Amino acid sequence: MSIRLRLHPDNPQLRFLNQAVECLREGGVIVYPTDCAYAFGCQVGEKGALERIQTLRQVDKNHNFTLVCRDLSEISTYARIDNASYRLLKAYTPGPYTFVLPATSDVPRLVQHPKRKTIGLRIPAHPVVQALLTLSDAPILSSSLIFPSREDPLFDPDDIEEFLGKQIDMLLDSGYCGRSVTSVIDLVDGVPMILREGSGDTSMFR
Repeated sequence: MSIRLRLHPDNPQLRFLNQAVECLREGGVIVYPTDCAYAFGCQVGEKGALERIQTLRQVDKNHNFTLVCRDLSEISTYARIDNASYRLLKAYTPGPYTFVLPATSDVPRLVQHPKRKTIGLRIPAHPVVQALLTLSDAPILSSSLIFPSREDPLFDPDDIEEFLGKQIDMLLDSGYCGRSVTSVIDLVDGVPMILREGSGDTSMFR
């Protein structure tokens, strides 16, 4: 059975966060809370962990993964962004949005879209993942907790544990955090285009 840590949703325990950071650094796959729903996570560059998530999600190499970042200071490392797009991100992050941007050479090819050379970037507002990102001082490669056999993301930690079992290394349980997905906004050409309607107001991107 994977490790299940019960973290306070607003003031997560440091000892549990340290365990989660160690798990990521050792190439583990975690499930963690965000401001929309729970998500898969692993360390960037861990090919084995990435492939495990692809298998669990039943997706191929064309699946768009997301880099979950602490704040905007990390964005320029992983994406090329113009001034107008930066202003949009500054206005609407942290929040329930994933922004698709051209990837820089610092993004491993395995996690870029193979044809478009893009990457999804997200800055969530949930205190647990913010604390985890601060402590690890590195982004998390992430994917929604959605499966072909289910219509909605798994949202109850008990159901997540029962459904995934030993297939993940760690579950960061902070109770209910939502059951939706992010809204995905394409900014590759500098003009916002909504690729997926999810959480958050998208009227400003129309």
